[in-house]
Amino acid sequence: MDNKNEFKPYIPAEKVTAELTVTSIIMGVLLAVVFGAANAYLGLRVGMTVSASIPAAVIAMGVIRILMRRNSILESNIVQTAGSAGESLAAGAIFTLPALFLWAAEGKMDKPGILEITLIALIGGLLGVFFMVPLRNALIVKEHATLPYPEGTACAEVLLAGEKGGANATTVFAGMGFAALFKFIIDGLKVVAGEVSYTIKGFKGTIGTQIYPAVMSVGYICGARISSYMFAGGILSWMVLIPLIVLFGENSILYPGVDQTIGEMFAEGGASAIWSSYIRYIGAGALAAGGIISLIKSLPLIVTTFTGALKSIKGAGANSTERTARDMSMKVVLIAIAVLTLLIWLVPAIPVNPIGAIIIVVFGFFFATVSSRMVGIVGSSNNPVSGMAIATLLIATLILKLTGSTGAAGMASAIAIGSIICIVAAISGDTSQDLKTGYLLGATPKKQQYAEVIGVVASALAIGGTLYLLDKAWGFGSEQLAAPQATLMKLIVEGVMDANLPWALVFTGAAIAVVVELIGIPVLPFAIGIYLPVQLNACIMVGGIVRLALDKLCKKNKDAVVNDGILFSSGMIAGEGLVGIALALLAVFGVDKVIDLSKYVPATVSNLGGIALFAVIILTLLKFTVWKKRVNENE
Repeated sequence: MDNKNEFKPYIPAEKVTAELTVTSIIMGVLLAVVFGAANAYLGLRVGMTVSASIPAAVIAMGVIRILMRRNSILESNIVQTAGSAGESLAAGAIFTLPALFLWAAEGKMDKPGILEITLIALIGGLLGVFFMVPLRNALIVKEHATLPYPEGTACAEVLLAGEKGGANATTVFAGMGFAALFKFIIDGLKVVAGEVSYTIKGFKGTIGTQIYPAVMSVGYICGARISSYMFAGGILSWMVLIPLIVLFGENSILYPGVDQTIGEMFAEGGASAIWSSYIRYIGAGALAAGGIISLIKSLPLIVTTFTGALKSIKGAGANSTERTARDMSMKVVLIAIAVLTLLIWLVPAIPVNPIGAIIIVVFGFFFATVSSRMVGIVGSSNNPVSGMAIATLLIATLILKLTGSTGAAGMASAIAIGSIICIVAAISGDTSQDLKTGYLLGATPKKQQYAEVIGVVASALAIGGTLYLLDKAWGFGSEQLAAPQATLMKLIVEGVMDANLPWALVFTGAAIAVVVELIGIPVLPFAIGIYLPVQLNACIMVGGIVRLALDKLCKKNKDAVVNDGILFSSGMIAGEGLVGIALALLAVFGVDKVIDLSKYVPATVSNLGGIALFAVIILTLLKFTVWKKRVNENE
């Protein structure tokens, strides 16, 4: 007897309840756009995104159960299915597409049009969903006992807990509100510093922290271990590598810095100038090596997953009479994949030739299979999407160069291919997590797959405008929007096409990544830490320390306290992301200068105010976690 017959979902197969309703579709579309925009902003700032499934589920429960007085857990599940698609599509898009904007800023090509961005995101997202349909039976049903799908299982537990009430939704909305207020004070009114730093005289090392609720929330959600790896990478780059570069090269002019000596560069721009000219290439090398290492380590799992999935595709249940086993029609899925493949080749707005279209389909299905299986074991947060994108870019760029597609056209084509593959991997991983949630709850797979398609379409239509808005306000590669992953992809394509990278720095970063891997430290978070400013890493570390403290000190209701913290932090990420988008709009229209009060606040007061506000941010997190539980326990 297989797992399908043994397992009994929360809602039995013979019971029919509301799922894909007008309410769930509208809410899912709104959340897909909201979380897509928020995660786009977050990912461009820190190089990481967070799962939107749980906060989307909590918001759905709060609205459907409390405000609308309806009681359908499967309807809430549809909302989170569509809503979480926005976060995954945004992750795939921002890791690659800003490279096109960076090249446009350098005068190498025209800026990509919104139609081009939308079509690339839409095709990648739809392929991610359709590739996952024939894999559901193999990965979700037959391997139910062996693939836990951490986020999918956690989301199901949150929805089941929501049957008892909507208190969790209050926590998410509170996080959104507080973060929106803090973000507006820091980056809108600018009455307190968003970053506090100190450079040690005679040593040239720089240390400090940012003062942002979303960045701290990333640390809380990731936990102390991952946060500490990132912080260690930041310490290495800002307290070791930068001081050494200044010490040994103070009177030298070294490529890629060509106009000033290193000493002059440091005197004018501080440690940030050294980071921009040298450290980011070391970080890029570490990131590239880390992505490739994670992919190599996964090769046995990749081969097993891919061969097993191919054997079991024929088991997909499109014609099953049992409600909980009905997938989208395989005929429709195959026709859709064929049409999308032709569109990749034939639509002029997508800069991909027939060879590129073939690469996308082959690599797309391969990495969709890999991603769907791997997130079942390690979770979506640890899915090496960037590693898959790096591998795709290296191979695709080499093939394009060998076939004569070089220059700006070849580089744009390589990024378009890498972007679609990146989105495919991200969406297929998200879809598999959502289908796991639905399997546990007793949802209809076909309706979830439709919801995922709806979420992809909605977020794809919004992502182009979001990228244009953020680029217009601050510019990719700036201090506000470092776009670390996209910058890395840009460097990889340029390195293969033009061979103009400072390879000594890149290989130094790669060697550091190898050493880190050999001593047993997860290389990707450490490499991200090398690449990003230490102030940002320190802010993430603070969130990790708060999480560690709650883990150690809360003996009673520990899981509930930690979960409340994750919900509140998810809300803070969404709230800050939305205000970040709003501030970008104000910057485009020049209103940001009107509300800017920084000229009335002395620098010392601004720095002290920033530290004080950071303490308040931490206190609000404690208020909605450990102190909230203490109050409840005393009632």
